[in-house]
Amino acid sequence: MKNKSLQNELINLLGDRFSNSLSVRGNYSGGEDVFDPILSQAVVFPKNNEEISTIIKGCNRYKTPIVSFGTGTSLEGNVLGNENGITLSLEKMNKILSVNEDDFDCRVQAFVTRKQLNAELKNKGVFFPIDPGADASLGGMTATSASGTMAVKYGTMRNVVNGLTVILANGDIIKTGTRSKKTAAGYNLTNLFVGSEGTLGIISEIQLRLNPIPESIMSAICQFNNLESAVLTAQQIIQYGVSIARIEMLNKDQMDISIKYSSLANLDIKPTLFFEFHGSENTNKESIEIVESISNENNGSKFKWAKTTEERNKLWQARHDVYYSVKSEKSNIKVYTTDICVPISNLVEAITFAEKEIKNYGLRAPMVGHVGDGNFHVAIQYDPKNKKSYNIIRKFSDKLIDKAIELEGTITGEHGVGVHKKEYLIKQHSDNLPYMKLIKKTLDPNNIMNPGKIFD
Repeated sequence: MKNKSLQNELINLLGDRFSNSLSVRGNYSGGEDVFDPILSQAVVFPKNNEEISTIIKGCNRYKTPIVSFGTGTSLEGNVLGNENGITLSLEKMNKILSVNEDDFDCRVQAFVTRKQLNAELKNKGVFFPIDPGADASLGGMTATSASGTMAVKYGTMRNVVNGLTVILANGDIIKTGTRSKKTAAGYNLTNLFVGSEGTLGIISEIQLRLNPIPESIMSAICQFNNLESAVLTAQQIIQYGVSIARIEMLNKDQMDISIKYSSLANLDIKPTLFFEFHGSENTNKESIEIVESISNENNGSKFKWAKTTEERNKLWQARHDVYYSVKSEKSNIKVYTTDICVPISNLVEAITFAEKEIKNYGLRAPMVGHVGDGNFHVAIQYDPKNKKSYNIIRKFSDKLIDKAIELEGTITGEHGVGVHKKEYLIKQHSDNLPYMKLIKKTLDPNNIMNPGKIFD
């Protein structure tokens, strides 16, 4: 490290949990995004809140930037390293601190992953519903306001976080929120930090809401001759008010890839909707009848049901593996992912626009959508050595962002801003940015907390 005084302080505190080796720095230099990795000067591995506080106080004193790091699955450059700073890995903080199944809540440390939590909850009659494709850390999911396939029924991280422990830029440890389902006590600081991407403080603990495991879970696939019919079906299901847990769309290109990658049998290479119903057997039966009727009206195929838990898990694993399936098609490629979200009544127009524009640019574009809540992604492969191809993709992305804003949507439904969408944030929230920067300046006057992310 350039700053030997800070390095000595960190070594005295952490011992071998401080590393400035090239290999370790490389392992914590970025997420699964399109950017070249950036190596911080060192990586530190604290075990508790007090160690994080001490680390931050030292960094604040020497004005040294800090990037907090979870599982490294982010897609927008949210956890790119800082060449003048350190990366703080939360992987030692992986304990489930408490589970209160009677009250449907729990408290976890930041590196607990969603799969780890649900494995712990399995025999308690409750589960945690937010499920981005990757097995992300719950701290990272909170920091980016992640969601996933079940957001249509259970919401996003903003809906399930009741409180946080956050270590601020001056080293103060604060706790926000409570275990209660609601509160009217002062400013909502909890949701200020949800989606802040490590720029206001480091989230070390999360108080989460849980849900009862449904009596009946049923999953099915329906295929369509064209993408517009599939998306219209999803839109009409939501507008009808059907109680449904998941509606996921894969376009023709993505189905082609997923059938091969995930070994899906007896499916055509067509636009496809994945459905899942959570409830009692009677409520599911009623919902399924309505959904099948709407699908039939849009010339959907006969439903193909997952008859066992294993079949259902395979179906949803195929959906979760979409990003990795696209990336695996060729070696040495990167995948540019878009992430717009629009009001459900504008979804058909948005996806039809995306499909048309992508063809105009001569690009092959697998597409997947959390169409139940108006959010979809276009995943575009490209050779990182070919700058021209990246520029073409960025032009398409610019147009899609403009369309999302025109349709009163957002530039990012769940991935966050990071580095990749900073210029798009200016388009969406130019009037908000001065106040966002004022909050940042107040909480982090030395600009040490993940600087350069969200805005400059």
